[in-house]
Amino acid sequence: MAVDAIDPRKDENMALIEIARYDGYATITLNNPDKRNMLSPEMVDGLYGAMDKLEADEDVNAIVITGSGRAFCAGADVSKLGAADREGLLHIYGAFLRVARSSVLTIAAVNGAAVGAGMNLALAADIRIVGTSGRFDTRFLSIGLHPGGGHTWMLQRCVGPQVASAMLLAAKVVSGQEAVSLGLALECAADEQLLNVAYLLAQGAARTPRGLLMKAKESMRKTAIDISHDEAVAIELEAQLWSKAQPEFADRIAELTQRISSKE
Repeated sequence: MAVDAIDPRKDENMALIEIARYDGYATITLNNPDKRNMLSPEMVDGLYGAMDKLEADEDVNAIVITGSGRAFCAGADVSKLGAADREGLLHIYGAFLRVARSSVLTIAAVNGAAVGAGMNLALAADIRIVGTSGRFDTRFLSIGLHPGGGHTWMLQRCVGPQVASAMLLAAKVVSGQEAVSLGLALECAADEQLLNVAYLLAQGAARTPRGLLMKAKESMRKTAIDISHDEAVAIELEAQLWSKAQPEFADRIAELTQRISSKE
């Protein structure tokens, strides 16, 4: 299904990061196809700045992250990786950890290879949509490097310990369609439809009051940890009481009541 996204309001077109705004959501495109969108220090800084800018925009409820060219993100820039010390590694982590901390919905549109730190970037998103050309490759051990940035934590929480072991310890590369069956991606779309599928999800978020969406995402984070059902009920109760006091709730209940009355 096509989405009317022909004329996005582009407000930034930098060397390495491109931002485009739509009605209620935005895209961030990693824009260094010659280097397969590797996470250089400059790319990391650009992504961090783009996330800050869009999250501060009251008109943005969702952010779609994708890559230009044939790769989503081929990991950290290997020309810089060897010399990276503790601070250098933490700087690389900052790219996907910033996405993981986002208070709005994040969607990774994986248009090609997501490798190493690039796979971390995809894992950090709330939702992953993958194209038929997309693939997930941990790659860390294959280059003699221990995974970092919470890779083992994110991967096991996403696909479970057995699949995570196959991907990390046995170097299993997962294709787009297989990623769906393993729970690594929500949907596999034809390459030419990948962004349209991601945009449909973003539009769903765009129709939700921003404060409510952010509050619901916060509750999901709080209830994702090992807590009891009663503790989850208490967390949701406070958030639900907050939502009932918001003007959007009264407005939408009034609209719903009017529609029901008109059908009687």
